[in-house]
Amino acid sequence: MDANERRIVAFTASSHGLVHTYELSIPILLTVWIAEFSTTAATLGALVTVGYGLFGVGALPGGVVVDRFGSKPVIIACLLGMGGSFLLVGAAPSLPVLALALAVWGVTASVYHPAGLTLLSKAVERRGTALGYHGIGGNLGIALGPLAAVLLLLAFDWRVVAALLTVPAFLVAGYGFTVDVDAALAAAGETDEEGGDTNESANVTLGDSLAGFVGDTRALLTLGFALVLVFVTFSGLYYRTFLTFLPGLLGDTLGGFADLQLVDPEGPYAEEFDPARYLYVAILMVGIPGQYLGGRIADRIPPERGLVYFMSILAALALAFVPATGRIWSFLLVSGLLGVALFTVQPLSQATVAAYSPPGTRGLSFGYTYVGIFGVGSLGAGLAGFVLTVAGTRELFFVLAGIAVCGALASGSVDRFGESRE
Repeated sequence: MDANERRIVAFTASSHGLVHTYELSIPILLTVWIAEFSTTAATLGALVTVGYGLFGVGALPGGVVVDRFGSKPVIIACLLGMGGSFLLVGAAPSLPVLALALAVWGVTASVYHPAGLTLLSKAVERRGTALGYHGIGGNLGIALGPLAAVLLLLAFDWRVVAALLTVPAFLVAGYGFTVDVDAALAAAGETDEEGGDTNESANVTLGDSLAGFVGDTRALLTLGFALVLVFVTFSGLYYRTFLTFLPGLLGDTLGGFADLQLVDPEGPYAEEFDPARYLYVAILMVGIPGQYLGGRIADRIPPERGLVYFMSILAALALAFVPATGRIWSFLLVSGLLGVALFTVQPLSQATVAAYSPPGTRGLSFGYTYVGIFGVGSLGAGLAGFVLTVAGTRELFFVLAGIAVCGALASGSVDRFGESRE
């Protein structure tokens, strides 16, 4: 990568990390809001669900906006919007204002994935490697963002913490103004990314926009891209099904090792220390080399072929998880391998989306993709809860293996029947 490409990767990876930092800081703050606003968990849960719902469904219109106005201004608007929403969170005097703040966060955060992934797929020559670094940024936000919120709450009032969390967003937005996207696009032979003439865009009517959306969708939805959407839906289901109840599953398993005493059970930290939480963070952290591995693989073989291999590995690891709980070393090994393989899939999946979509509708393609991953994929949480309720852990991992097999078949179908746009 040249210097300009590295700046683009740094900008998008930092933005990606912040999106997930805010996403997973909200549950930490929620524990404080129950007492602060004298309300119930059910009420706050409903408010948070609205914000998360907008985060998912906003990806599709976000993709349309990216194709019209370009990635860089949309990412900067996303960062400023997220920062502004958390300032409003910190200042919220009542539940309705807090609900508004969370809704603003959901809307502004929803546009990030179509914008960031479109920019990387069009402006960086070594696309797979760039997507791997981008994923590493996301994993750091997923793992370290909630930790930062917890540590800040030890020293500051929650309103101050919400305000402090806005600082990185404004700093990264300022950095974004220094990134020369046009030069990178020109070097890559892409000239249409920044959305064309803004005056012309301003004169487009609603009817024209809807007609353009329908036309772009028709141009996008080839057999190959339709199969890609099938795959990303299975990928999203596996991701959400696996991670939603993983802390509880880890706690149950670790609790079965009677001799596992990482701290003095009579000491002052025994009550607060939960090994499952740290193992959960460790699984998210080992996803960092997984992201890097997936990016490097995507630069060397067709990414859809790599997805066949790694979805098959995820199926095998799901079948091995419950038997591996018999010994601590095998349990930790399989848990770590699951973390690596799960996040190796992400850059391979994103590179596949880019390969099977035309550059002019790349934002729309990632919009559809993240509706599948975050929207339909969110059903995995309910699926996991249902299986654990009516059956048990073993059956849950049988279901996960089945989802992974379906994903491997879908990615194999992309490789066999799809026609790349590149």
